[in-house]
Amino acid sequence: MAQYDYDLFTIGAGSGGVRASRMSASFGARAAIAEELYLGGTCVNVGCIPKKLLVYAAHYADDFADAAGYGWTVGERRIDWAQLIANKDREIRRLNAVYRKILGDAGVAILEGHAEIVDPHTVSIDGKKITATYILVASGSWPVKENFPGSEYAITSNEAFFLKRAPARVVIVGGGYIGVEFAGIFHGLGVRTTQLYRGDLFLRGFDDDIRLTLAEEMRKRGVDLRFSTGITRIDKTDGGLRATLTDGSAIEAEQILYATGRAPKTRALGLEKAGVALRANGAVIVDEYSKSSVDSIYAIGDCTDRMMLTPVAIAEGMAVANTLFNRKPMRPRYLNVPTAVFSTPNCGTVGLTEQDARQAGYDLDIYRSHFKPLRHTLSGRDERTMMKLVVDRASDRVLGCHMVGADAGEIIQGLAVALNCGATKAQFDETIGIHPTAAEEFVTMRTKVA
Repeated sequence: MAQYDYDLFTIGAGSGGVRASRMSASFGARAAIAEELYLGGTCVNVGCIPKKLLVYAAHYADDFADAAGYGWTVGERRIDWAQLIANKDREIRRLNAVYRKILGDAGVAILEGHAEIVDPHTVSIDGKKITATYILVASGSWPVKENFPGSEYAITSNEAFFLKRAPARVVIVGGGYIGVEFAGIFHGLGVRTTQLYRGDLFLRGFDDDIRLTLAEEMRKRGVDLRFSTGITRIDKTDGGLRATLTDGSAIEAEQILYATGRAPKTRALGLEKAGVALRANGAVIVDEYSKSSVDSIYAIGDCTDRMMLTPVAIAEGMAVANTLFNRKPMRPRYLNVPTAVFSTPNCGTVGLTEQDARQAGYDLDIYRSHFKPLRHTLSGRDERTMMKLVVDRASDRVLGCHMVGADAGEIIQGLAVALNCGATKAQFDETIGIHPTAAEEFVTMRTKVA
């Protein structure tokens, strides 16, 4: 008779938790997973997937406008916000069902309810105790919002996905990828959009050429960007909301969206009672194999605050499953993780920024190109693409690739493979480009930036 009810009990059915659970089951483990909100976690329900769908919707405004340069006559156009949200919701429900089937087909037991850790091998769900050899915490993260007079009137990205109608004017607070993506979404869907950021330039941590280029392109489009600016209070008015800014001025809006970061969602899980060490922000402290300070408790994904990206959580989940149940101890690889910002226009990046490479002591060659994409030679749109290579002068190895422009994420994904293979600038130069594409610029840049 087994000592415990399950070999692995996972708290949180997001991308990482689901992958870890079903892969563990495929290795022969008896696995169960608990979820108190929705299958698929943040990414499927209030993150990557619905946000990308809204980005697609916003891009049609550009497509309609650009069509005239190609001889098309486009008639009356308007956005039916309610229909867009309803269609988005239908797709999310389909994905919820897909996740349920994936888990069921793998033999993973699904338990719906709030799970709390009682001791290193016991979890309680609505008063029912369940035991497991290992407990995996994959509880994700949650949007954070400042506390100030009137902050209760502001929404977060969670609520933004379910607005009943498009606001006439929106103020977005925050300079991370969520803020710039929603700025592009709302602006593209016809909403007067203002974005505030307390720093001097948004997208902190990205290469400066990405940050500068995107700010210029967003302003060209008419997004009201205000840096070194925040909100001190929000008051409800007859027409909506009134935000008082740090410079003493005020701005009226129907909605104020706070996109000022996310925090690990760990506070109500009983982790500290079980002896699990947490950081000040609630993140679970783990080793390179995702094991916490308690040998039987592991943690992956956003709740560890290592790298809040869905594919990273999936990789961490795969590593835990292999380590615990497949006799293949694995550590997630965080080098050269590519990422995209689905702003308007898109940003894509992999490897070191120029700033980080210099701080690491590299002597660099920088290659950078700004150009008008072929598409816009006829559309007439004033939009420019930026591409950049960061190269180690001593070894000729490409350390970083950065881009602002259409399909940046699609292009950077392929370059991530090259960087992980240790590609040199000479090998980039030897590669024949696909013409005419924007992507070929990455293999035809020859002139170093002074």
